[in-house]
Amino acid sequence: MTPPQPTGTPRPGTRAERRRRTEERVLASARALFAESGYDRTTIRAVAAAANTDPALVMRYFGSKEELFSRATEAAPEAPISGTPDEVAELLLASFADKLDTDATATLAMLRSMLTHPEAASDVRAAVSAQQGQAAAAMPGDNADVRAGIIGAAILGVVVGRRLLRLDGLADAPAEEVVALLRPVVRGLVNGVREPGPAGTADPDSDPGA
Repeated sequence: MTPPQPTGTPRPGTRAERRRRTEERVLASARALFAESGYDRTTIRAVAAAANTDPALVMRYFGSKEELFSRATEAAPEAPISGTPDEVAELLLASFADKLDTDATATLAMLRSMLTHPEAASDVRAAVSAQQGQAAAAMPGDNADVRAGIIGAAILGVVVGRRLLRLDGLADAPAEEVVALLRPVVRGLVNGVREPGPAGTADPDSDPGA
């Protein structure tokens, strides 16, 4: 007796199941090509060839190259950023570690496309801004929004340097080492800790008349 299929799962061999498998192949191929070549240089024809299907079928399933890009680079929701300052720092670092993963093809596709494709740039900006806003709300002290912005820019810069520019040293360093090196910076910014200036310099927040 054939075991019952879970609700919502197409039966093997049905048209719906064949479509699902084709869509998965197309999305995987699109993700890889967008990561390798960026949005502008990736064509529907190239995606179809890589997925061993017809360009017309890709258009029928996804409607446009822009929609295909949106589906291929869709990311899982980020974990909410909240808690104590140290917890906020660790959540930001955990999110950062995910983006360093060499298998994060969707991240690389988005990064490679963001300089030439407005939607990619908008998606990156929205993701960074959303995380930045949550982090700033949980940070103590003044200028939390500025400090959160610096963290976001630093993390994005390191990810671009590692995944896109392949900078010497950074490109092949273990992800754990990169995160460990950035940890004191992120924690200091989250907590609002300032390093003392050179001897003889005044604290910019101090009262000169005190």
